[in-house]
Amino acid sequence: MRAGDRTLEALGLAEAPREHPLLYPGAWPEDSGLLDGDRLLPLDRLVHEERTPVLAIGSNACPGQLRYKMAGSGITAPVPMVRARVTGVDVGVSAHVSRAGYVSASPVAAPGVERDLFVLWLDAEQLAVIDASEGVPRPHGNYRRAWLPSSVARIELADGTVLPGAHAYVNRHGVLHDGTGRPRTRPGQQRALLTELLLQSPALRELFGATAEQFSARARADAELCARGTRLFAEEKRVTASGLEPFCQQWGSPGTGASLSPPLM
Repeated sequence: MRAGDRTLEALGLAEAPREHPLLYPGAWPEDSGLLDGDRLLPLDRLVHEERTPVLAIGSNACPGQLRYKMAGSGITAPVPMVRARVTGVDVGVSAHVSRAGYVSASPVAAPGVERDLFVLWLDAEQLAVIDASEGVPRPHGNYRRAWLPSSVARIELADGTVLPGAHAYVNRHGVLHDGTGRPRTRPGQQRALLTELLLQSPALRELFGATAEQFSARARADAELCARGTRLFAEEKRVTASGLEPFCQQWGSPGTGASLSPPLM
């Protein structure tokens, strides 16, 4: 990489899991930055009071995926991505099969557990794009947006600032458990996760094939098959609650997607 080259391609952050599902959750930056088109630039500050903080659990922390989502809606405004030490929330596995060809991440309550995650600071248009991508405005969309106060998720930035809270996307279907009833945490790569899930379930193999590649290709081609896979997780009693369901709520007038506005910080 040339000195000063801050393109996503040069940084190894350009590929979007929406286009390469077995790469989910995609490559995350090593540090905070400002996503500006196809570049990740240095940030001049970590807190952006005029914007809404959203905790990125899965591919929303991948600049390539974030760029993909914004470009699809014609959004060109930069997005601050701030690395944070988060205590009380871990990365679980959603109990649904995504049409994007992967089994995505979802936050789970994990008192005392520390994770390095990213906070996205989104303006109103950007927040609407991410809400839509997670199915928040739809009555039966895959995720609900939750406000996690600092008593639940302690979010500390590199300068020592502790946020009063942040939004996160909690899966409506619940999360997969580890066999003991506790939410399982996800392995680093999608291929390993899909391989494990397929090995554990003959019924899942019958639906999606024997390999991660077959699973991904079949899921991307068939929305009803994804719904059947999601139901199978529940039928096989693989599903538990994330522990964050009590924090999911709607703000504003009921029944309107635009009513999901953040509480005042």
